[in-house]
Order: sequence, then structure tokens, then C-alpha cells
Amino acid sequence: MTPTPTTLTGYLDKTATFFPHRKAIFSGSEVIRYGEVQTRSLGLARLLSDACAVRPGDRVGLLMKNCPEFIYALYGILFTGATVVPINNFLKPAEIEFILRDAGARVLITASADFKPVLSHLRGQLPELRPLDIAALNWTELAAKPMEPLTLVRPADRAVIIYTSGTTGRPKGAVLTHANLVANIHSISVVLGNVESDRLVLALPMFHSFMLTVAILAPLSIGASVLIIKSIKPFRHVLFEMIRRRATVFLGIPQIFQALATAHIPWWLRWLLPLRLAVSGSAPLSAETLRRFSERFRFPLREGYGLSEAAPVVSFNPIHGASKPGSVGPPIPGVQVRVFDDQDHDLGPGQDGEIVVRGDNVMLGYWNQEEATAAALRGGWLRTGDIGRLDADGYVYITDRKKDMLLVHGNNVYPREIEEVIYQIPGVRETAVVGRPDPRHGELPVAFVVPADNATLDEAAVLTFCRERLANYKLPREIRIQNEPLPRNATGKILKTELRRQALQETAGPRATAP
Repeated sequence: MTPTPTTLTGYLDKTATFFPHRKAIFSGSEVIRYGEVQTRSLGLARLLSDACAVRPGDRVGLLMKNCPEFIYALYGILFTGATVVPINNFLKPAEIEFILRDAGARVLITASADFKPVLSHLRGQLPELRPLDIAALNWTELAAKPMEPLTLVRPADRAVIIYTSGTTGRPKGAVLTHANLVANIHSISVVLGNVESDRLVLALPMFHSFMLTVAILAPLSIGASVLIIKSIKPFRHVLFEMIRRRATVFLGIPQIFQALATAHIPWWLRWLLPLRLAVSGSAPLSAETLRRFSERFRFPLREGYGLSEAAPVVSFNPIHGASKPGSVGPPIPGVQVRVFDDQDHDLGPGQDGEIVVRGDNVMLGYWNQEEATAAALRGGWLRTGDIGRLDADGYVYITDRKKDMLLVHGNNVYPREIEEVIYQIPGVRETAVVGRPDPRHGELPVAFVVPADNATLDEAAVLTFCRERLANYKLPREIRIQNEPLPRNATGKILKTELRRQALQETAGPRATAP
């Protein structure tokens, strides 16, 4: 009996050995088989070792758009025993410089045609950094190089350093081992019901932990396929591509599902979609979006919860068991979730506190940040920074980010609760609530609301709707309706730090205020 692999490279070796001719990646008109993924990854590993002097333990940056070469580079780095540092390709040059400098990366794999301004900046600031232009490589020649393993990769070795989005300050690098990621892909395959015949749609940026683990590592560990989507615009083309390639699982963020729930899509196009499941992650999914989506499509939409520090999936609403709207499901196998108060005492069902997580998926710590690591992993539990609760069945409910919670007259106010109410108003495309300091009240909620196309919203009507459904102390003290989209980072999270800045500024447009 073949032993179960314990590393990410071991899984690729196994699938490529048993299924060399099976289709692994679909990208446009290109179809890449497992044997090709393995030989190209090993060829790149040999190049990194011989020409770039990459050694086990080194950090190698990976700055690329969605393409098959990202996957070759990912596994190629891992085959050398080095650590992958995936970089958000929407960042500015100085932000990318910070990550590379902080990680101590000596090599950066990229496509120079896509990132000329970045490379120009890096040449001046990091002259010792060696860029490797993956677009210039000859994959036929690389695949012909010797295929012996370069090094023995162990489960405890660092596999990836994923830098947090940095919405509240400098990003921190979450260090994940092969064992962390293998534990998570095992659990993911169970809760998603992944099988070899699955074809998972990869439409979000590949550098994000959600895509990296759920859309790349998990399917390629069992011999399933990945359908790479380079751009989600126009989305109708994405739907046709999913039909053409017989996709089975679609991974997205709430914005996408909100658009699908409200956009005009012919019934026959919805009927032709071969999907068995849609998965929402990366940001909270509103109950109203879930309801509208479920009324329009034949396949289920399930929400999960995770964070980069947990490799990343923590909980998921069951596909076949009880799925509870408003919940992010029970913990996945091998993961424990509790709710602590400020003194690290366990809270009972229904009580709000900080969500804490324990399991083999939890990171080693933050790269070169001992104090931050000690604070985040205090007592053996990962502090997520999310406020939430467990119900009697162990399902997790996320109330809000700990840093986003407001104190109004000494009362805890959770912006997400207000947002869920506003989302029920017809004609609302998106909304976000932040706090504005106030000398009398402590903080006051300010609601930013974006109307859907061809919809007209009235500030006073929005406030009246909220007043009928929320306690007075929870009411937004201002409603700001704007036509431009809310600011977001590359993975779809609303930049509330930017909205807080805007909330401190006066606006020329009309607004409704609550007393």
C-alpha cells in the first residue's frame, strides 16, 4: 500500500505518478496534465537551485497574475526545500519592497512584462534581489532536466509565508508548514466532498490563502482539476467557460454572489451550469445575498470562515447536513473553536466573545515577530481578532472584527448587525458601517450605502427602515449614500480604515442623521 504523503510535494509526486495523463489545469485553450505539472515544476526547481543558488529554508517571492506558471513556480520552489512568499500583485512597488525585505527573499519569480514599474523600483531599492522572468523560460528544456528530488522535504519545513492584508498597519508574515497545509487540505476535501472528477473554478487572485489552499493545493492533492479564470469581467464569459469545461465547484467572494443574485442571467444559462456547489469565503456573506442566490440557482451556496494564520479554513456550513443561514458552519475536522472573554475564560453558547482556534492547521507564528506571535498564540490558541459566538450545536457565528466593534454609550455595537439590516432594503448594492469618535457618546455609527444600478435610495428612508429593526443605540447616526463602490483590497475585503477616514470628513452631499 502506498503511504499517505505528508508534504505538498509528496502529494504532487503521488498524483503525477499514478495519473500522469489526467488533466490537471485548464487555462483558456490550454490543457495541462499532471505529468507536465510535475516535470515543469521539477525543472524549475533545478533551475532555481543551479542558476539562482536557492537552498532549503530560503525565501522566494512569487509575484504573478493568474496563470498555470504560478502553479509550476509554487511547486518548483517547494521542491527545492525553500519557502514560497506569494505577493499580492495589486500592491504598490514600495509595499512589495517591504514584503520582500521583511521576508529576506533573495529571488523573485515574476513575469517582467506585467510588472515593469515594480521591477524598476526593486532594482534601485533591493539590488541584491534576483528577478527570474518566468515568461522567458523554455518549459520543454526545463522538463528535460534530471528529475531526481533535490532535497528531502519534511512536514515540519516552512512551506509558505503569507502576508496579511495589512488593513490596519504593516502586514505580518504568517508562517505555514507543509504539515499545516496538508492538515487543512485533508479537512477541506472532506467537507467539500472533493472527488477526482471535480473541476474547481479558480477565479480569484492565486496569491490569496483561500485560493492557494482550497483551489490549488486541495484539488491537486487528489487528482482533481483546476479551471483558471484570468479575469472575472465580463462575468458572462466566466459562466460560459464553466459550462464549456464542465466545472463542478465555484469558489468566490460575497461580491460575486451578490452580483449573481441580482444580475439579469437568462434562465437557460443558469440551468446549463454544471456546478454542484458554490463556496463563499474571504469576507462575510450577507443573509440577504444567500437568500436571493438560493432562489435563483439549482446548486447550493455555502459559506465558510478562515484566516491566513489557520492555513486558512476553520469552519464550513455542511453541504448535506444542516446549513444555518447567518452561520459559517461548525469547525472542520481536526479544528477546535472556542469563544473567550477578555480574561481568556470560556463563554457558553450564545455569548459573544473572541473566536479562538486550535488545530494542526494553525501557523508556526509570524515571521521575525516574536511579540506578535506570542500575543496571537497565547495559551496554545490562535486569537483570530473576530468577535462571534457558538450555538448549542457548535456552529460558529461571526459578529464582527474585534477592532471594528463600537462602544456607543458603553454599549457594544457590531457594525455587521447594522449592515445585515441595510442589506434587506431593496436597491442596496453594498454597505459598510464604521465608527466615528464622539466626545459625548464615545463612538457613533456611520453607514456608507451604495445603490444598485438604476436604484434610487433616500437617506431618511434608510434610517427609518433601520429604526424599525434596531435598538436606538445601534442606529447609524449618519447615512451616506454614494455612487462610487466602497474601497476594497485585492481579496474583496472592505477597507474600513479608509471609510473611517472618510467618516471624519464633511461631505457636500445630503445625509440623514439620527438624534
